[in-house]
Amino acid sequence: SPQSRSKKKSRKHQRFLERRVLLEQKGLLSPHGRQSTQTTVAGPEAHAALTKADGTTTQHPGEVPKPKRVTSASLSPSASPDSIARHHSVLLSQGNGSSKVRTSSLVLRPGKYVAIDCEMVGTGPQGRLSELARCSVVNYEGDVIYDKYIQPELPIVDFRTRWSGITKQHMKRAIPFKAAQAEILKILKDKIVVGHAIHNDFQALKYFHPKDRTRDTSQIPVLKQRAGLPVRANVSLKNLARHLLHKKIQVGCKGHSSVEDAQTAMELYRLVEVQWEKELARSLPPRPPSPVTDPTADSSHYLDDQYWPTDLISSGL
Repeated sequence: SPQSRSKKKSRKHQRFLERRVLLEQKGLLSPHGRQSTQTTVAGPEAHAALTKADGTTTQHPGEVPKPKRVTSASLSPSASPDSIARHHSVLLSQGNGSSKVRTSSLVLRPGKYVAIDCEMVGTGPQGRLSELARCSVVNYEGDVIYDKYIQPELPIVDFRTRWSGITKQHMKRAIPFKAAQAEILKILKDKIVVGHAIHNDFQALKYFHPKDRTRDTSQIPVLKQRAGLPVRANVSLKNLARHLLHKKIQVGCKGHSSVEDAQTAMELYRLVEVQWEKELARSLPPRPPSPVTDPTADSSHYLDDQYWPTDLISSGL
């Protein structure tokens, strides 16, 4: 009967409380567990003591509640960029927010962010045409996920080694442009891509990335404000790194490192990620309502008799 089951449950709970007190006295269970809805057991020894406390009942490991991970149900790993930005905004409005937003971004979407940097060489008449010769992609943590030398489609006229860091020797292990392009675009697909003056990189890749999934560190005013530089100024990656990250990049005469530049761009993005995403959320247009299907607008019905003018039908056409 329900009453007997209730009594059994009560006795079982009483035995559980007695066992917990015993474990606390032995120092195997923290007294803080009394204030929590979760029971923390300190290793295999404590579990053994728990099962042998009264010699009659064995606590199944599955019955011990596990700590809940701090995640958000409002975003899925496949959330759209505008959902991400709005989610940042919602988290910020719930409190001080900085640590919450950072945790949300790291827990939910670390694989959705990449940073890219490309190095170009000169081809065409007098080497004035820029073509891709190296591309590096890093993930949110700055780890390299792609770094290859690429053979341009036209013969190289100017290696631009002072800036690109590329020499004739590097081209010996370069892969064809089409092959590299396919590999890189596969990585960038559905990602939020970070870069500095990133339109140059996309142009070299002969590719257009959706604007709402692009984060260009040369265009964000908050970075220039933090660096104490004019908002309208055209600030280089080197200067932003020196002012905000306190590190020197692009030094010496061996040219730039596309890996270092991509990592720096990602560092700058993470530095202002919360504020940047918050401002993007404010600027996003409202979602349009779902279109209402009008059966009269279906072209498959245009030739039905009911849609022909009555005078044409009466004339026998």
